[in-house]
Amino acid sequence: MQLDGQELLTRPYEERRTLLEELFTDHALTAPWTLCPMTTDLAKAREWLESWTDVSGVEGLVIKPLTSRYMPGYRGWTKVRRRDTTEAIIGAITGTLTRPQLLVLGRYDAAGRLRAVGRTVPLRPDMSRQVGEHLAAAGPGHPFEGARFTAAWGSRDVLDTVLVRPDLVAEVSADRAVDRGVFRHPLRLKRLRLDVSVDDVPRFGAGSAAAAG
Repeated sequence: MQLDGQELLTRPYEERRTLLEELFTDHALTAPWTLCPMTTDLAKAREWLESWTDVSGVEGLVIKPLTSRYMPGYRGWTKVRRRDTTEAIIGAITGTLTRPQLLVLGRYDAAGRLRAVGRTVPLRPDMSRQVGEHLAAAGPGHPFEGARFTAAWGSRDVLDTVLVRPDLVAEVSADRAVDRGVFRHPLRLKRLRLDVSVDDVPRFGAGSAAAAG
């Protein structure tokens, strides 16, 4: 955060950005150097959020105040992630069968094995009651038997789960952060998809691409 030995930490973002653009122009910098695009046009930002997040690894946009100074160790900006609607299979829950607290979701891989893909945020009371009306206890040989599910990405805390019969499809809202087929952030339950079967759910590794209509 220096230019010609002069510290720029206290300069507003707008000024630091201008200096950075001038640096790229003056030195004709090209690959592997890349200047991250920036705009103050809301319509263009919305377009970027829809189109650029189709690229693997691009989750969304970072919003920074033009007047903000650089503060090491402090995140003074907002990340806006693209969210898509997709489907997954309810394989386990926390709480009870009649009052589930959150859902552990899965998808079948190419070998026909149910693989865990993520968990939801805690359910609203009305949604918990609705889901509880359709849950059934798991029978022997459940594909999640012996599995341990962590409370959050990178966490060592383990969820106290109850296995359920994997025949219910959940429609969820998910962002684009997917690592090897697993959603990095908690999902938001939109509704149960009682009109589709587990065969209609995207396969493991399909990310947040929507499937059933």
